[in-house]
Amino acid sequence: MLIASDLMSERLISLRDDDSLYLARQTMDMARIRHIPVVDANGMFVGLITHRDMLGAMVSKLAEIDDAAQDELFSGIPIHEVMRKDVTFISPDLPLRKAAELLLDHKYGCLPVVAENKLIGILTESDFLRLTISLMDALEQGEAVTLSN
Repeated sequence: MLIASDLMSERLISLRDDDSLYLARQTMDMARIRHIPVVDANGMFVGLITHRDMLGAMVSKLAEIDDAAQDELFSGIPIHEVMRKDVTFISPDLPLRKAAELLLDHKYGCLPVVAENKLIGILTESDFLRLTISLMDALEQGEAVTLSN
């Protein structure tokens, strides 16, 4: 049986809850990601900041505020004021099928993987797409399937 730790990404990008929204936005843009797990000063998982959260925090374009002014506003707002704290997270030994069902049923974009309150990985829709492609390739070639992240 495949479990979350078999597929999760362990090369994590995370931010601290006292980092700014500006840093979160820059990080998302540079890394081309839509979700960033948030940890406290002790490395404990405390929440998640998403691209959608960032959009919700932005001043409306109708206010005719330019990007530099928006960046200045974001630099003064700590992530903990906007992040989601009621995040569903999973353990590394959760069956992968259950994780897939959580993503699908709740329309989550990612599932942080947490052990003993510490962030150890993240499982995203993209991870499942890569798995699907590997499975399709293996089926077409009649080969055994291996996971890589």
